[in-house]
Amino acid sequence: MIGYALSQSFLRFVDYIGDKFINILALLGESLLFLVQAIVIAFTKRLNVRQTIDQMKKIGVDSLPIVMLTGFCTGLVLAAQSYIGFSRVGAIDFIGTIVTLGMIRELGPVLTGLIVVGRAGSSIAAEIGSMQISEQIDALRTLRVDPFQYIVTPRIVASVFIFPLITIFSMLCGIIGGYMYCVYGLSMNSDSYISMIQPYVVMSDITGGLTKAAVFGLILAWISTYNGYKTRGGAQGVGESTTQSVVMASILIVVSDYFLTTLLF
Repeated sequence: MIGYALSQSFLRFVDYIGDKFINILALLGESLLFLVQAIVIAFTKRLNVRQTIDQMKKIGVDSLPIVMLTGFCTGLVLAAQSYIGFSRVGAIDFIGTIVTLGMIRELGPVLTGLIVVGRAGSSIAAEIGSMQISEQIDALRTLRVDPFQYIVTPRIVASVFIFPLITIFSMLCGIIGGYMYCVYGLSMNSDSYISMIQPYVVMSDITGGLTKAAVFGLILAWISTYNGYKTRGGAQGVGESTTQSVVMASILIVVSDYFLTTLLF
């Protein structure tokens, strides 16, 4: 009897794992088809320029203050932590190099992605989810307006184009934060800080960071529009879609960051 009970428990466990795995694959396939459809429409139909520009403002321009503040504070912290380590080996002159490379290649794109996901990604999912449950999207279809062309594609295009631009501000603010800590906090020579940046930072570092930013922008818009578009169940469904968008997009950004770093650098 004990062996039979154990075998049944094991079978139920395997069945549970199998169901979850199948559901994940189905979700992945459905979301990828959603993205492919949006990309195809972007290249085959006329882009709604007004919607795209409006979304660039909402996703990028409105997020700029918090992105710049985050970048500046990150530069301060990175410089402070670098000083603690480098002072033990007599290499404090390299703080500027580490802060600059860290902000350009890694922290600038990733932190911008995570910050904007929480601010703009949740807003996109909630807005489209509200349109779905209030049947506004069905009304667009009735008027022979393609919801993807009017709602989804402009947000994806806007996010991909605006993300590298706001990431540049995050990078610059981080470098400025490190500069201010070193010059005014540690009394380092400002020329020394700048001179240690120029020999070690190459164009591929900048282009790699901006490429990451564009990919993160794609992930944000893709996941947010998908969850909003698939919203069901009234106001509770909108809340669930918003939460799922932030969680899924944040995880994908962190995971994809590793693979992008391996490929680009």
